[in-house]
Amino acid sequence: MIGAMLVASALSAGIHAPVASPEVRGTWMTTTANNAISSPKRTAASMKRLREMGLNTVYVEVWKDGYTEFPSQVMEKAIGVPFRVNPSPGEVVQRDLLEETMIEAHRNQLVYVAWFEYGFMAASAGTQNKLRARKDWLSLDKDGNEVAKNGFVWLNPLHPDAQDLLIGIVKEAIQKYDLDGIQLDDRIVWPYIDMGYDDYTRKLYAKENNGAQVPDDPREPHWVAWRQKKVEEFSKRFVREMREAGGKDLIISVSPGPHPWALQNYLIDWPAWSRWTDNPTWDEYIPQVYRMNYAAFDRDFRQQVGHMGDRNKDLIAGIRLVGDGPDSPREDVAKHAALTRETKSMGHCWWFSRGVLDVFSQEIADFYNVPKYGQAPHPRFGPGWRPAPIVLEKAQGGEWSAHVPAGSYRLIAKFGQSWRTMTTVKQAKSGTLSVRMPDATQVELLVKRR
Repeated sequence: MIGAMLVASALSAGIHAPVASPEVRGTWMTTTANNAISSPKRTAASMKRLREMGLNTVYVEVWKDGYTEFPSQVMEKAIGVPFRVNPSPGEVVQRDLLEETMIEAHRNQLVYVAWFEYGFMAASAGTQNKLRARKDWLSLDKDGNEVAKNGFVWLNPLHPDAQDLLIGIVKEAIQKYDLDGIQLDDRIVWPYIDMGYDDYTRKLYAKENNGAQVPDDPREPHWVAWRQKKVEEFSKRFVREMREAGGKDLIISVSPGPHPWALQNYLIDWPAWSRWTDNPTWDEYIPQVYRMNYAAFDRDFRQQVGHMGDRNKDLIAGIRLVGDGPDSPREDVAKHAALTRETKSMGHCWWFSRGVLDVFSQEIADFYNVPKYGQAPHPRFGPGWRPAPIVLEKAQGGEWSAHVPAGSYRLIAKFGQSWRTMTTVKQAKSGTLSVRMPDATQVELLVKRR
């Protein structure tokens, strides 16, 4: 609908150039295995390049390996550490990675989704952190091992304290930052089908099953169904509370493994979640259809489309460019994204920013062809949701000023290499806004959406 309106508007204005149709053009950004957001300077350059190439959305890691990557009172209370960001070599200064990346994304008119990558995952097998030390919160296999077969240590998704921790940090981010959305990964699941033999889960199962003991066989049908139901119950709670905290304009996103593999191994039936009628549901679904060649992707993504039915409009393809194993064949890159248009899905998201910025930047830029088609609006927000910043000019005495239309804004200022949100500005009517910041090197206003 939005795409048709844009085309009609262009034609009525006498503009005959083609117009990009709305679609999600996203990428995941992480501090692992690349340097796209390894410093404020690199973050700024990366967001600028992504916009120039034609992307419109970034999913940025903010919860990793047992630590938030933004200051969190919830985490400080839970483990005594408010946040931790993987630093670059030789770097010891911690950064509020969420604020840093969000500001640069919004300055470049990108939709920003805070990606709580680790979900219920507490640590990788070789990591000893404070969250893993909370042994009473962990999920175990029947031999008492805390490392699942996928190589990670998991919080027990049934434990009320673990649930409250995950919900708490996400709510905290929603309330503190001007987010466009939040995303849980393929870690809002049962840790692995072999897990669930910890004391807490055993007692809860017995309580709800007339004293029966947890079956030794992790694939025993009733035991599987019971755990699958528990995953769905938490999913419903999560969406309800995030919708209440974030309002109707907040994107609530989930990026699971492909169906039915994720159901068989992680007890998550996410296509069924899309058809809830008794609970608010997720706004977008980004299955990680990470395949080594286009033929396999074509087959498996079409299966996901079939599973979604009329919710296909909210389906986004997770496309693998790089990772373990060989990179995607160069000639296949555009084919992946083109398939999401053929299937009339919501768009695509590239795994991950190293592939977009360092390996396949030319192929992706050529596919979007911004000089010819322009930027694609985000399907949920339309054009202009994140307009370019209003730049204030510096005068003598450290005064900064600009003519500002009526509206609500975030005042941001740059000190050295880093931007900071200073305050919220509410402009009742159009006019000149002046602020005094003698130490700032740049001052701008960003439209405030939340």
